[in-house]
Amino acid sequence: MRLQVELIARTLGSLANSVWKASIAVAMLAIEPITQEFPMSFVVRAVDVGSGNTKYISSIVSGEIRCASFPSIAYPSMREPSSLPGFERRKTVAVPINGLFYEVGPDVELAADTFRATQLHDRYSESPEYLALARGALAMMKVPAIDLLVVGLPVASLATRKAALEKAMAGEHDIGGGKTVVVRKALAIAQPQGALVDFAVQHQKLATIEREQSLIIDPGSRTFDWLVARGMRWVQNKSHSVNRGVSDMLQAIAAEISADIGTPYNDIDAIDWALRTGKNPVIFQKAYDISRAMPMAHSIAQQAVAAMMRWVTASYSFQNIILVGGGAYLFKKAVKEAFPKHRILEVKEPMYANVRGFQVAGMNHAAKLQETGSPALQ
Repeated sequence: MRLQVELIARTLGSLANSVWKASIAVAMLAIEPITQEFPMSFVVRAVDVGSGNTKYISSIVSGEIRCASFPSIAYPSMREPSSLPGFERRKTVAVPINGLFYEVGPDVELAADTFRATQLHDRYSESPEYLALARGALAMMKVPAIDLLVVGLPVASLATRKAALEKAMAGEHDIGGGKTVVVRKALAIAQPQGALVDFAVQHQKLATIEREQSLIIDPGSRTFDWLVARGMRWVQNKSHSVNRGVSDMLQAIAAEISADIGTPYNDIDAIDWALRTGKNPVIFQKAYDISRAMPMAHSIAQQAVAAMMRWVTASYSFQNIILVGGGAYLFKKAVKEAFPKHRILEVKEPMYANVRGFQVAGMNHAAKLQETGSPALQ
């Protein structure tokens, strides 16, 4: 996605009330024309630490926002992995936290043991694994200091965990190897808000979306999030999330395979790869017809959508129903069933929709604070 930095600063609106007053626990995005150009000396970056994948802004080259990702898996050890005998170099970093070294990165599967070290609970953002993944992303950005780091939270946990996450993300971070990254300010917003910004930019709706109502649906690995927005402001009492995501589908399919083959099957990565590529996994040297388990996956998608429909009313009023996230393709059928009279809208590379929107919102926030002379980024 190409975005000229000057265009972003001139056309995107400010974050509500400029400095996001503490009394507003939820982050509301508003579009207003601004004249201050984005301060090029400021470094703004975004990270979206999901339960399935960690997405981050790898660089901004000639106005083009570039994204990258790695699995949200962090393997701890007592010693720095590269110091161990027989260590083979891989695309990972070892992040020191509380006396342990957490290995994270694109090649983290090479560090795998028999236990898949994932965190699937409501206090995920407070775990050392989350911090290790975030710091791993900081390490891969290859910038020594960040003036504003934008991160995300599920809709349901934003109000209660926003302040704690912003505090944890700000400051000096040890990223291993004797290197540190300084984050001068952190800003946490609801994950689907990033997708709303990304959608408005991709579909060139910045001038018209303020008069429209939108529903942003973001199926993730652990949570199924949705956000109702009027313009670029979200309606809190109609936006929420439930713990019914892609990981539930993968576990259910694994259980069905286990029953079929007569032995426990737990190769979650193989199931995930099969669903994404349409190629059957190989089990006992034979291709397993994974389509046999798809009715169970669809049932889980229907459950998540049904939970959302209890919050979302008057669906006829939505001009935009936007489906994003890495699990979008697994939920599209259930979403379409719930909204048969609507066209379900998508964005390019939906897995990166949130983090791209975070980046745009952060750049705009920095520009607006500079325009108003706020000391928040000083």
